[in-house]
Amino acid sequence: MEAALFAFRAPLERGAILADEVGLGKTIEAGLIISQLWAERKRNILIIVPPPLRKQWHQELWEKFYIPSIILESKNFNEMVRSGHRNPFLQQDQVVITSYPYARNKAEMIRKVNWNLIVFDEAYRMRNVYKKSNKIARTLREATAGYPKILLTATPLQNSLMELYGLISFIDPHIFGDETTFRRQFSRGTKEMSEKDFIDLKQRIKPVCHRTLRRQVTEYVNYTQRIPITQEFMPTNAEWELYEKVSAYLQREHLFALPASQRALMTLVVRKLLASSSFAISDTCFP
Repeated sequence: MEAALFAFRAPLERGAILADEVGLGKTIEAGLIISQLWAERKRNILIIVPPPLRKQWHQELWEKFYIPSIILESKNFNEMVRSGHRNPFLQQDQVVITSYPYARNKAEMIRKVNWNLIVFDEAYRMRNVYKKSNKIARTLREATAGYPKILLTATPLQNSLMELYGLISFIDPHIFGDETTFRRQFSRGTKEMSEKDFIDLKQRIKPVCHRTLRRQVTEYVNYTQRIPITQEFMPTNAEWELYEKVSAYLQREHLFALPASQRALMTLVVRKLLASSSFAISDTCFP
């Protein structure tokens, strides 16, 4: 309830990021917002999700909120067009659910609808929108510009504050200004940032980003306490020799077995397998 009320106070003409930790009900929070708009007869609502989550959203909207929805994809989209529907994204009394790739392909159609709300689930996919190479995010930002948005993500940033910049700019490009200014003031990271800049960053984010942590809801949710047990393990001489030889191989200056563009990632994967066991690494074949 607190997150839903926050979104309405944001205000919704810009939008909000709901960044609760995993398992705290971001889908339900979005459902509450949709329900309120639905009751107000504001029913031009679009939900953009990863393809595997389309049916889950369709089911939860009906079972938990009694709100009908339609999953828009190539087959039914083309059928509607053939039957005379000029823009299948414009539905009467149905929430439209579609995937990120399909939304990108139909960006022009999306732009033509006067949306009351657009929900982006797993919105971390949009955090690199500031990069010119991220065509899906940039296309969707342009197609949804000016419409109220709710971004749902448990991980608003992972590696860089620039990812937070990307998500915030998706909501409101004026909060942080241009990319160059943000980099100059904040991209050094929170450890090297001055206290004044850190407070400034928090104040700018506060009106549009709401995050709840698990430790904040233990009064209401009785989480199982899990105690990890560490088991010490010492490799045998043969296993250690294997580790050294594979490591030396991966560190070669010229390594034709791994594509140059994917070498860093594949090296990381191989090392993880190597650290697991000799059996795990044995199925890894290099051409």
